Amino acid sequence: MSKREASKYKIDRRMGENIWGRPKSPVNRRQYGPGQHGQRRKGKMSDFGTQLRAKQKLKGYYGDLSEKQFRKIYEEAARRRGDTSENLIGLLESRLDAIVYRAKFVPTIFAARQFVNHGHVTVNGVRTNIGSYRCKQGDVIEVRQKSKQLTVLIEATQLAERDVPDYLEVDHSKMVATLQRVPGLHDVPYPVIMEPNLVVEFYSR
Repeated sequence: MSKREASKYKIDRRMGENIWGRPKSPVNRRQYGPGQHGQRRKGKMSDFGTQLRAKQKLKGYYGDLSEKQFRKIYEEAARRRGDTSENLIGLLESRLDAIVYRAKFVPTIFAARQFVNHGHVTVNGVRTNIGSYRCKQGDVIEVRQKSKQLTVLIEATQLAERDVPDYLEVDHSKMVATLQRVPGLHDVPYPVIMEPNLVVEFYSR
């Protein structure tokens, strides 16, 4: 499990964008970075800086993954056939915590990781408590029977700020989600522009 070192809202402010599209994000009110130097005028960003920012944004979006964990995912994407940036998104979206979040079982990606770690989820009927578990096409993700009445679930399914993407089939009455296919970049409903191609350039230097 990766450890989140910073507040999720500090990640938003550091990026200067509301990367999860949350209505409570401080970026909605203050579009500058945190800390005493946050309001300094920024100069033109170098190519390296642009690539680094793209990597930090994507890494932060999936729960502020550690550098070691994120690089491992990138290296697997690079080994696979096809476009590396598309492979990278597919691998990130196939994580169990990402699917639990996308299915609207919980309100945030951080809550999704905690929900999985606490043993509330099964994959194909088997209890799975590893957020980074890689799901495959056709896998059935279900909230365990004794966890279905948790308040966090009921509140999350009613959130109007995001929709369930079409690569997941979700039944909120049974709290079951099926991964229909592994998505590409254009299938994923990011609230901000993600640039995995710049992440590939960063690691290819």
